[in-house]
Amino acid sequence: MNPIAAARAYQAIQGAGAPEAASPTDAPGFSDLVQNVIDSATTQTRAAEAQMTQVVQGQGSLIDVVTAISSAEASLETAMAVRDQMIQAYQEIMRMPI
Repeated sequence: MNPIAAARAYQAIQGAGAPEAASPTDAPGFSDLVQNVIDSATTQTRAAEAQMTQVVQGQGSLIDVVTAISSAEASLETAMAVRDQMIQAYQEIMRMPI
């Protein structure tokens, strides 16, 4: 990923440059987007743990556990992909000449 692509991706997320875009203070910030990804992964993981607990107690369905674990895994992979892209963009910015 090059710096221009990172800037364009950030701009697309922020909605900047769109004629109908709200003011920057109305749009969620980058930290809010990252926090939402982390919260989603945490929520999915807790839901999977709750499903596993119910099955161990004999109250749940194994299908529900598998579904919850798959959802938690997808959320975790998304969070890791966001983290990897952030690190890559940071490293690219640090390599830019001043």
